[in-house]
Amino acid sequence: MAKNHFIQHDDIHCSFCGRASAEVTSMIAGAGVYICDICIQNSVEILRKNAHPYTQQKRATFQDFTLLKPSELKRALDQYVVGQDEAKQAMSVAVYNHYKRIQSESLVGHLEEVEIEKSNILLIGPTGTGKTLLAQTLARILDVPLTIADATTLTEAGYVGDDVESVLSHLLQNADFDAARAERGIVYIDEIDKICRKSDSASITRDVSGEGVQQGLLKMLEGTVAGVPPRGGRKHPEQPLVNINTKNILFICGGAFDGLERIIARRMKTSTLGFTAEEGAHIEANVALFPEVEPDDLLKFGFIPEFIGRLPIITALEPLSDEAMLDIMVSPKNALVKQYQKLFLMEGIELEFRTEALQIVVEKAKQRKTGARGLRSIMEEAMLPVMYKIPDMKNVRRCIITRGVVEHGAEPEYLLMFDEQLRKVAS
Repeated sequence: MAKNHFIQHDDIHCSFCGRASAEVTSMIAGAGVYICDICIQNSVEILRKNAHPYTQQKRATFQDFTLLKPSELKRALDQYVVGQDEAKQAMSVAVYNHYKRIQSESLVGHLEEVEIEKSNILLIGPTGTGKTLLAQTLARILDVPLTIADATTLTEAGYVGDDVESVLSHLLQNADFDAARAERGIVYIDEIDKICRKSDSASITRDVSGEGVQQGLLKMLEGTVAGVPPRGGRKHPEQPLVNINTKNILFICGGAFDGLERIIARRMKTSTLGFTAEEGAHIEANVALFPEVEPDDLLKFGFIPEFIGRLPIITALEPLSDEAMLDIMVSPKNALVKQYQKLFLMEGIELEFRTEALQIVVEKAKQRKTGARGLRSIMEEAMLPVMYKIPDMKNVRRCIITRGVVEHGAEPEYLLMFDEQLRKVAS
């Protein structure tokens, strides 16, 4: 028989709050102590709030955040990203306005009741043009948490795959489980073009990885309080969740949008009759048409109107020219050539690339049609034999990569320390 039982006596008082049994609905008796139903309810609320350590985070203010001007943001982006001036300007203005919007919540005046809407960004461009790099660099400049999610793994809730809340779970982890810091972060969703509707016609089966994901992302893009499992994985009833408000999270979506150029070309071709029937028929469907994209083109591509409306800023990235790709390997702070030079310098060897060798790398990258992303793999193939031998070579002062090294795997030119000393004596 249980010792604890409900009692109702006027001379009994709660051991916690002091209320008499007549003032409460019920009283539970223990070993010489009593607790009323009001104190039990208050205790449950306290335990619920402290059920997970991550919910104890204090709401940080936004006063300690230094917001850079659009021109300062673009100059910082120029140090890491080559070309794409229009895209960098658009992103700089969008990010500046987004974080001004957060700061405007404390604005007092005659425009206090005016709410500024979110300025989520859609990046359209061929693979290897710098979409992901732009998002990564922005987060580094602003010192805010960033997560890069892949839209191809997302499915509608209840199906095999990741729920849309999983992108916020990664953001929370990157913010060191500080919910307040995560709520002003940046989420970059890559391969967003892969969640378009599979066909315009109605289907008897559910499109759980296409239109279903778009529906799931709608409220998150606009702003909602989402329950996020802090350690990732699917949500379960017994799993403690962290509430993340996405109102102030900037969403950047990017994709290659293969086939969108044909939709744009068809729209731009005027349908005429008679002698002018061939007018406008010579518009070539290529990625150079991406800057001409309109919301109606994205609708035909397979996005629902509500999803397009939540990405008001649409920016197209240009295909990289030969000069831009050559500049990518040399100029940025983390340029590919500088990375290899640092690796060789750790061996005590100076590394030099001839211009004609880098031009061959660009030519091979163009043949693979992978943009700047292909530069690294081509360089790795050419440098692998050299990097294998270099640690065993003694008295090597300088290594010069020539055209033959990249073209057909020839030996690079080596300058020994003895040769360097002779040159100094001769001079």
